[in-house]
Amino acid sequence: MAILSAERIRLGATAVSKADAIRQAGQLLVQGGCVEPGYVDGMLAREETMSTYLGEGVAIPHGQFDNRAQIIQTGISVLQLPEGIEWEDGEKAHLIIGIAASADEHVGVLANLAEAIEDEEITHKLIHTTDPAVILAELGKEQVEEQ
Repeated sequence: MAILSAERIRLGATAVSKADAIRQAGQLLVQGGCVEPGYVDGMLAREETMSTYLGEGVAIPHGQFDNRAQIIQTGISVLQLPEGIEWEDGEKAHLIIGIAASADEHVGVLANLAEAIEDEEITHKLIHTTDPAVILAELGKEQVEEQ
């Protein structure tokens, strides 16, 4: 199964708070069959202990170590907030990328995301696109082993 599917992408969304944005990204993972509903509480708890804001308008909320048993399959969700939501210290997040990955897949998932979002042009495109295919093309890539 692909790490990202169109069903786990919500474009042009709004959120009333950081917690609301995390819940929405988590709910996309639940609806997509990636996690059990309790995993979303773990995503919120993780944010209380350590910010998942990466910079450049991107946050990557994910559960805590204790929530691994609630992961059904590895996957990500993408919540696009064109207006943004204050995440921390006045910084606004526009792309909320929910992550559910087992321990051995976690690093590869994060590496793929980091590669895509470190390019400012790509990040800008992802924040402003109205086409889910753009998100799928940039963030839905399967992990490729280096040779």
